[in-house]
Amino acid sequence: QVQLVESGGGLVQAGGSLRLSCAASGIIFGINTMGWYRQAPGKQRELVAHITNGGTTNYADSVKGRFTISRDNAKITVYLQMNSLKPEDTAVYTCRGWGMSDYWGQGTQVTVSS
Repeated sequence: QVQLVESGGGLVQAGGSLRLSCAASGIIFGINTMGWYRQAPGKQRELVAHITNGGTTNYADSVKGRFTISRDNAKITVYLQMNSLKPEDTAVYTCRGWGMSDYWGQGTQVTVSS
């Protein structure tokens, strides 16, 4: 049974920081890219950031300069360091790993208070 398990969400004041982690367990194959999506109430899910096996990263314009994605290929773990958080960053953040296969986590809530 393949699982992506997120951790690190929570409540933080505006301007604060959080670090999300997503660890894969089970027999994993075919993952080239890992990334983070988020969905706020009443809004569409958006891709926040992703990173390939080779380390190439891409970010949504709304988080550039504030969020940093990284990964540990040996542990099949991806991280999202979120700094200078804003209330509009409040959402459920979900990890995804994809390539030849496609895996999703369950999501973790991030709430930023003003």
